[in-house]
Amino acid sequence: MHSEPIRVLVTGAAGQIAYSLLFSIAKGDVFGKDQPIVLLLLDITPMLPVLEGVVMELQDCALPLLREIVPTDKEEVAFKDLDAAILVGSMPRKEGMERKDLLKANVAIFKSQGAALDEYAKKTVKVLVVGNPANTNCLIAAKSAPSIPKENFSCLTRLDHNRARSQVAMRCGVPATHVKNVIIWGNHSSTQYPDVHHCLVNMSGSELACFDAVKDDAWLKGEFIATVQQRGAAVIKARKLSSAMSAAKAICDHMRDIWTGTPEGEFISMGVYSTGNPYGVTEDLIYSFPVQIKDKSWKIVGGLNINDFSRTKMDTTASELIEERDTAVSFLAA
Repeated sequence: MHSEPIRVLVTGAAGQIAYSLLFSIAKGDVFGKDQPIVLLLLDITPMLPVLEGVVMELQDCALPLLREIVPTDKEEVAFKDLDAAILVGSMPRKEGMERKDLLKANVAIFKSQGAALDEYAKKTVKVLVVGNPANTNCLIAAKSAPSIPKENFSCLTRLDHNRARSQVAMRCGVPATHVKNVIIWGNHSSTQYPDVHHCLVNMSGSELACFDAVKDDAWLKGEFIATVQQRGAAVIKARKLSSAMSAAKAICDHMRDIWTGTPEGEFISMGVYSTGNPYGVTEDLIYSFPVQIKDKSWKIVGGLNINDFSRTKMDTTASELIEERDTAVSFLAA
């Protein structure tokens, strides 16, 4: 048993993604089966009564690793001495809201939370941003926490990664675990580029390149990409609510990989700081790359061949991120 508990924050803790996420964290599925946890739960003041209900349920799960639960609406309480921060809470887009207004509201939130990380959290804290627009919110948080290394910040594109993996697996009639090394490039938005040029599929014991396994280039270069890009919208259309179960699972995958590393010969996708990347992507963005993780540090997978088809799509999503960043940074200065 690790004697020392780690301190883990989830924001938007009364929301529906958190409701699907907290049990997995508290049960030990993310940080390890023998790692005690102090859970800090932040939400806005009007949500505190709801949050109290979530706390009761966590207590009623009677979990061995959950040492303490701290529900709060105060950043100085929530961000104190953190080992991990999962920033789920953000301003959701309301009907008729301009994207710019959405950005402005979120810049305020993530500037404040970045400053709180800077002031109260451990300098080794690992920060995962989930709240949308996730890449740009992550960049604003990182810029607002100058004393914490930029490498400690990432945003969630694992849900897109898992969606891509699953689409290929269903098409090939194999379990999703038989598909590895799909890549999500760029923004967690409909401009993201799900790339299977380096993906391998285990078909009856031998690993095939994805294009050889699927044997339908038109699907892989067309409908497959569109399906993954639009999947979030498709779920909302069907459920009238955004993806919570699958988002929570992706958060668990992402944080577990940071904590315990990626398997040998495999890489996963996450939004990380682009400065110094080997693919000529514009610097000073949070952009999704293929990464491998060891000793809690990620490294962008280098040396992958990028064809013209891929390059065009990688550039399109980078352009959107540059525009988002520039708009957000202008609000930051205000």
